[in-house]
This record gives sequence, structure tokens and C-alpha cells, in this order.
Amino acid sequence: MQIETYGQQLEITPALREYVETKFQRLARHFSHHCEVRTQLSINKPDHQAIATVNLPGRTLHADASAPTMYAAIDILADKLDRLLLKHKEKSQSHDGTSLRDSAD
Repeated sequence: MQIETYGQQLEITPALREYVETKFQRLARHFSHHCEVRTQLSINKPDHQAIATVNLPGRTLHADASAPTMYAAIDILADKLDRLLLKHKEKSQSHDGTSLRDSAD
């Protein structure tokens, strides 16, 4: 998993970058293939905002989160992405190539 973190009018400190990478490592357990995550961190006073785009083969997932602190926003974003990836994984496993019409015959 490749994680790119950048700031919009905000300097990304090594501590923030490491925190994002640590929180997003748990997302890798959902897929064995390569995926890319682009994370944008910004401040929209009074809240901190974190936005992520996950590029998977054939699909792009997007999530955002706002919170009073940047670390809280990153935590919320990681939880949202975890749920999105789980939902996508379940959906892709349920589409095993058979349609409802074929199974009804």
C-alpha cells in the first residue's frame, strides 16, 4: 500500500505523516493487491479536515472527516475508510459472476 500525505496550506510534520501511515496500515488487511491512498490534511477554522482517496483496481473510494484536532480527524477518516473498504470487499465477493436471473432458472 502506498500512502501519500500532503497539506493544503498546512505543513505536514513527520509526526503527522507517521500517524497517518500508522492508522492506514490496518486498511491493507482488506486487500492483497496494490492500492494507493492520497490524503489531504487542511484546516477549515475552527475544524481540522482530512480527506482521502483510495485508488483500487477498477474503483476509487473517497472519504472525508472533520474534527476539533487533526489527530481526531485522521482517526475518524481511518474508521470511515475501513468501513468503505469492507463494504467494497463484501460487494465484490458477492458478485461472483452469476446473476439473479441465471440462478432463478
